Amino acid sequence: MFIIITAALLGAVMAVALVSIKFLFSEHIAKKFYKIFALADLAVIVVVVGGWAIRSFVPEMFVSIFGNVATVFLMAQLICGAMVIVALVVRWIYRKFHKPTEFNPARRRVLAYGMIYPLLSLAIALYGNRIEKNFDVENFYDVPIKNLPSELEGFRLAQISDIHLGAYFSLERLEALLQRVADSKPDLLAITGDIFDDVPMNPAAIKLVDSFCDKFKFGVWYIHGNHEHFRGIHQIEQLLKQTKINWLVNRSRHVTGKLYILGVDYPARSPITSSNDAEQAKIFAEARHSYVEGAMQNVPDDAIKILLAHHPEFIDDGAERNCALTLTGHTHGSQFGIFGKPLFPVFKYTRGIVKIGDSIGYVHVGNGSWFPFRIGCPPEIAYFTLKAQ
Repeated sequence: MFIIITAALLGAVMAVALVSIKFLFSEHIAKKFYKIFALADLAVIVVVVGGWAIRSFVPEMFVSIFGNVATVFLMAQLICGAMVIVALVVRWIYRKFHKPTEFNPARRRVLAYGMIYPLLSLAIALYGNRIEKNFDVENFYDVPIKNLPSELEGFRLAQISDIHLGAYFSLERLEALLQRVADSKPDLLAITGDIFDDVPMNPAAIKLVDSFCDKFKFGVWYIHGNHEHFRGIHQIEQLLKQTKINWLVNRSRHVTGKLYILGVDYPARSPITSSNDAEQAKIFAEARHSYVEGAMQNVPDDAIKILLAHHPEFIDDGAERNCALTLTGHTHGSQFGIFGKPLFPVFKYTRGIVKIGDSIGYVHVGNGSWFPFRIGCPPEIAYFTLKAQ
């Protein structure tokens, strides 16, 4: 399925690029570009599909280099095609109100200043791949809570998520990220899954995260994402048992005073996005209910509860059980945004704050990605401060 979807997307990009060429260049030049881009795009499709089939034998350095180059090449084409479509629509509207004085078929077909489109598209593609995806921003939020004990006033926790260690996120970058969070001195660090995503790197990554536990007053708290289940979950858990990391699988742990952290696993057969299948949605809801009920065991009724989950629909479950705050990830914020909103909101909750009654949920946009590109959705470090309401 992954190969089919990837090939279809790459084919769509190729089609958009080839169609846009005829509106940017003269007929003679366009014919040459048709051949060049068609062959290049086909080569990318063959390498991606073939590489997936033998992925376990491909060095990560090659994956990183080829993946970044291919991403810039393909995204530049896609952005260029989108810009051409917008320009054609604008030109069509303009001509509706401004009748041309002289008809020239060649000039009417080709857009003016055609070279601007590919050059600007390349610049945007390079920005999304080389700058924005590597630039973590800091976001700060207050969490108002009724009857908050005075000793918890100002308690601050940080969240990182969806790091996806591997070709596009190194151990060195993980260490720099953890150090940056530690330098801000939050009381606690929450990691909401999809961090240990590379079998060879996982042992060193777990050891690295463990080394930071003492840099936070109340330690590091972690729950599994779906990718941990793809990358040797049993080995990951055996390694976690040897650390100070507070990892929670459908259970809770007391932090301080009346504060409890609840953590849930990622349910098997969960929908990747929001499911329109009634039966699948029912199974997913039942699994969420079961996991949260397990985490609620031995938690006092008057506790201040913070729920850690990977899939954002756990926000509903947290609200039902009066959790003051539910922290999630998984969506990457769609990796494409405009004016702070996700461009592809394919999840029930895709990005940012979700308020349900007195409960607040949050969908983290992630720090890493499998597709090395972000526009309008930079990776983040999220900070939450508990405040008396």
